[in-house]
Amino acid sequence: MASGVKVTDEVIAVFNDMKVRKAQANEEEKKKRKKAILFCLSKDLKNIILEEGREILQGDLGVTVKDPYQHFVAMLPPNDCRYALYDATYETKETKKEDLVFIFWAPDSAPLKSKMIYASSKDAIKRKFEGIKHEWQVNGLEDLKDRATLAQRLGGGSVVTLEGSPL
Repeated sequence: MASGVKVTDEVIAVFNDMKVRKAQANEEEKKKRKKAILFCLSKDLKNIILEEGREILQGDLGVTVKDPYQHFVAMLPPNDCRYALYDATYETKETKKEDLVFIFWAPDSAPLKSKMIYASSKDAIKRKFEGIKHEWQVNGLEDLKDRATLAQRLGGGSVVTLEGSPL
């Protein structure tokens, strides 16, 4: 069942920026690229919007953010739902890869109404995020505290490192 929630143009623009990796981007542009970002419902529950201040920029890596995956996990609210995009960098036995992962965060502790609205609005945001290879619904921290779980989603047993750290 669709909820009638709209995805803002700002959300679509952020997705498109994350999806298109500009090979000729200068260092300043690369630092502003988003590594991870959270999306939430507006207060009136009519729009999916960027959650203010809930992002990791490529320029933060190694400066204010030591482990982007753990930092991302810590950004998720413990008692409410969110949508997220995470730009995963990983290596398989054959090659280095970067893939966007769409995450639907719906912790068991979230209010039932929130879970229902986010679940029924998920298709609206997914339709706007064309080309996403990986989708992950997460229902609690135990599902994502171990980076091996994300690695499994990305490439099964062939992933050997995630965010530069061995599994």
